Amino acid sequence: MTRAFLFAAAILITAGCSSTGTIHPQKKNIIETAYASGKIMADSEYTVYALNPGTVIKKLVKEGDVVKKGDVLYLINSTAQAAKLDAATLSYQTALQNLSPDSRILRDLKLTMQNAAIKFSNDSLQYTRLKNLWEQNVGTKSALDNALVMYRTSLNDKRSASEKYYSTINDLNIALKNAQSQVATAQNDLNNYIIRAESTGTVYQMLKEKGEAVRANEALALLGKSSDRLIRLSIDQQDIDRVKAGQEVLLKTDATGDKIFQAKIIRLYPTMNEADQTFRADAVFSGSDSQPYIHTSVEANIIIRRKQQVLVIPSKVLLSGDSVKVKQDGHVKTIAIKTGIRTLDEAEVLSGLDEASEVVVPTAK
Repeated sequence: MTRAFLFAAAILITAGCSSTGTIHPQKKNIIETAYASGKIMADSEYTVYALNPGTVIKKLVKEGDVVKKGDVLYLINSTAQAAKLDAATLSYQTALQNLSPDSRILRDLKLTMQNAAIKFSNDSLQYTRLKNLWEQNVGTKSALDNALVMYRTSLNDKRSASEKYYSTINDLNIALKNAQSQVATAQNDLNNYIIRAESTGTVYQMLKEKGEAVRANEALALLGKSSDRLIRLSIDQQDIDRVKAGQEVLLKTDATGDKIFQAKIIRLYPTMNEADQTFRADAVFSGSDSQPYIHTSVEANIIIRRKQQVLVIPSKVLLSGDSVKVKQDGHVKTIAIKTGIRTLDEAEVLSGLDEASEVVVPTAK
């Protein structure tokens, strides 16, 4: 894209013309530039969004305030979510109590398990005693059979009580973990109603006031670094190959009139914006050059290269195919020349002309 600033004339010098419709090439300085447009941003600028709908109940900062990471910007109404957290917390406390030494559930199960163990021990002793007597031909077969049934029943009851006790402990541990997860989820959801700064910097814009409704994913505030500025430039795809990090930039803003600022390219982005066929480049102000405003539009000339004291002619004398008309021995003829840097107003002559050449200025039609 070939464009220039209103201040381009300050860096370009026209070649001298004679009153006879001819000019002589002159040696002078020439600058090759690439045009860019864009806006000034706060460095590390970011927008804070609402994650849930609600109503602003408190606005804790104002534009221009410096905040630290984690500082609260807004409080959003969250009565329902607070109730969910209370319910989840109560469930967690109950689950914790059920696993404590004073747990009524475990105490009853443990007592049942102990009673089953005592009964099994008694039935085991009775069965063993009757079995020994039977082997000595003392007692009855029916008494021994009844003792065996009681022994086996109490053994099963003992095993069942033990399994139920330890299974309940396992179930209660799972319930406790679920309750912990529900508390964490409810707390995280509640935190979404507390709008915080993501990093240290300045508040540039607060978009909501106390009492205003907020939608999910609605922008609430604009923040960024306090003093650092980033110049976000858009460069035409035809010029991007000539632009490199470290190149000097001359720019002016809508907010500061004709004042020219100096900057430097620090970063190029490889992906083209298909909407306007431009590439993004970032620049920063050089030295003490800066300005306090953000989101102001800028126009910029990126200095591609400079040449000192080279042969230059006005662009208007160039014909198609890099040729010019010259006067030689009283005749006008067309000759081919080789050009280098070109601006809107001038062209560098690499060969084909010298300072003595008399170049014809085409008549305006």
